[in-house]
Amino acid sequence: MQNAVVISGLEKRFTRKQDDAVSLAVDNVGFTVPPGSFYTLLGPSGCGKTTTLRCLAGLESADRGEISMNGKSVFSADDRRDVPPEDRPIAMVPQSYGIWPHMKVFDNAAFPLRYGRKTCSRTEVRTRVLAMLEQVGLAEYVDRWSTQLSGGQQQRLALARALLCEPEVLLLDEPLSNLDAKLRAQLRAELRSFQQRFGVTTLYVTHDQGEALAMSDTIVVMNKGRIEQIGSPAEIYDSPASRFVADFVGSANLIPGVLDGTAGARVVEAKTSIGVLRCERFTTPPAAGREVHVCIRPEHIRVVDEIPETGAANRFPARITATEYLGDRREVVVAVDDVELRAHADAHLAARPGDDVGVVLDPAWTVALWS
Repeated sequence: MQNAVVISGLEKRFTRKQDDAVSLAVDNVGFTVPPGSFYTLLGPSGCGKTTTLRCLAGLESADRGEISMNGKSVFSADDRRDVPPEDRPIAMVPQSYGIWPHMKVFDNAAFPLRYGRKTCSRTEVRTRVLAMLEQVGLAEYVDRWSTQLSGGQQQRLALARALLCEPEVLLLDEPLSNLDAKLRAQLRAELRSFQQRFGVTTLYVTHDQGEALAMSDTIVVMNKGRIEQIGSPAEIYDSPASRFVADFVGSANLIPGVLDGTAGARVVEAKTSIGVLRCERFTTPPAAGREVHVCIRPEHIRVVDEIPETGAANRFPARITATEYLGDRREVVVAVDDVELRAHADAHLAARPGDDVGVVLDPAWTVALWS
């Protein structure tokens, strides 16, 4: 089975008009998207994720690299091939949805069937549009002006229109960013459900880590135009490949140290300012003396009443400096010597700021990062 999208060696430069300075927005980006999967490009503003998507759509011409879809080349810098957007097997939902305000809901949805790559008869257009609007929950709004729809309804209309194109690849550029938090959470579940129902290969761009973790089969984390890590949501969160990924995706405690050596085939130890930390997760073959950052998520730090003995592995005396009650848990900041760690504790933890406690860092979820 052919991959739906293959990108290799992609580079895109921009030149600033005021001083002719050249910036590399996309730097040697490459990845492969299997058919039917939900791929997310995740990263902060300016990391190159939207530029990569626009190159894939044909809205930007890359300076180097190749792009193919279902085995057919749509861009090759070496061969000087650059297939126009309208001839690529894609549909795109931009951040603003691209809904035409002078058209009613039916006409917005019907546009690709009337003027797109695959046109239909008037009867077939009506049948297919009504069926699609039914599936996205807009059947009762067919004769309503698009400007009378809520933000969530406009997002569904844009998705319906894109799916009516019967694209081989669906491109979504931060389509939920303009919605409030509650509606965004609801629609991301709907969007993922639609994608699975129709089985369309999807590339999704977002800076929201929660969206990426909740919706994706695979996440591509980008930073400064380059790919930092590619993996499943669990791999990205539980086994980050770099300090940037650990810090950007979720909340992480990062403790600098020096690799002390191995403590078994699958365990390394790092000397840090709070003591020796055993790490059962690491990314490359260890080298003693190498500088590292030890990453541990708050949910993998236990706050206990008893003060551990000095020298116990991954167990340290600490003092609570702040607590925050969140209903299902209590967020706790503890100081181990001069290092502050954020931990999740039981909601009914009796300890308060100033109390002496113990902390236990689970070695199974402690990661040694070299970069």
